Amino acid sequence: MSLNIVLVEPEIPQNTGNIARTCAATGASLHLVGPLGFTITDKHLKRAGLDYWDSVEIHNYDSLKEVTDKYPDGQFFYASTKATKNYCDVSYPDGSFVVFGKETKGLPEDLLKENIDKCIRIPMIGELRSLNLANAVAIVTYEYFRQKGFENFKLKGYLGE
Repeated sequence: MSLNIVLVEPEIPQNTGNIARTCAATGASLHLVGPLGFTITDKHLKRAGLDYWDSVEIHNYDSLKEVTDKYPDGQFFYASTKATKNYCDVSYPDGSFVVFGKETKGLPEDLLKENIDKCIRIPMIGELRSLNLANAVAIVTYEYFRQKGFENFKLKGYLGE
């Protein structure tokens, strides 16, 4: 059971660091598609990811096409505020790839139109533009693992022992 988080041209190092930490905590793989808006050695990126960097499987690519070509049988889902399908209404197969766009623009509209049946959204009230990228990734990541019954998740130091 695995999940693949794909970030297309992330711009804010703290978001990517937080996402790496979420990936470490859940066992999800992180795929970074460049160009990145920061360097991998950025101190804010490192700080946000704390000491979890060794626990994350990270892959780097020059384009999203490179990712989809590498995984031709992969089940790809595209997160967007423009989608109509609720992220909770999707049954995510093992090994799914969930693709998120850059903080300022999201994913390209032509990509969304080509994959409209695989586009998902996180519902929001009002006219807000979007959620923070790291929060959006965490929401969808935990939905994926909820659907899998949180298999392989261990309780550590919880109350009631």
